[in-house]
Amino acid sequence: MPGYYFDEFKVGQVFEHGIRRTVTEADNVWFSALTHNPAPLHIDAEYCKTTEFGRPIVNSCLTLGFMVGISIGDTTIGTTVANLGWDNVRFPKPLFHGDTLHIETEVLELRESKSRPDNGIVIFEHRAFNQHDELVGICKRTALLHRKPA
Repeated sequence: MPGYYFDEFKVGQVFEHGIRRTVTEADNVWFSALTHNPAPLHIDAEYCKTTEFGRPIVNSCLTLGFMVGISIGDTTIGTTVANLGWDNVRFPKPLFHGDTLHIETEVLELRESKSRPDNGIVIFEHRAFNQHDELVGICKRTALLHRKPA
């Protein structure tokens, strides 16, 4: 199903995304290796035993990727021109191997594009929760979207 066009969004609209994702150790190690991130907090279980967490934490960039990626199917698949930026990215609680994410998205702002009359700008807030409904990630995403064809 194609995503929503700029004209179809409403400020305050909230999407509860049906896709849930259990994050595995393989996801975390693979992503950390793929992005050349050797931080022991993500890939060294023995080191992590000495930290306040006692075990590896999921790479925050992977958390961000899941948070935004899971939202796309319900919101902007096929209607996005480009992502313009991510702001206020926060991770208030750590995400661990075996945690299951669920995501919600709220439309915060809509504005006309001054330079591209066939497009509009939407600011979304994406929120990621673990299986205990604890907020583990939040960000604002600004996207340039197509207007609905005439």
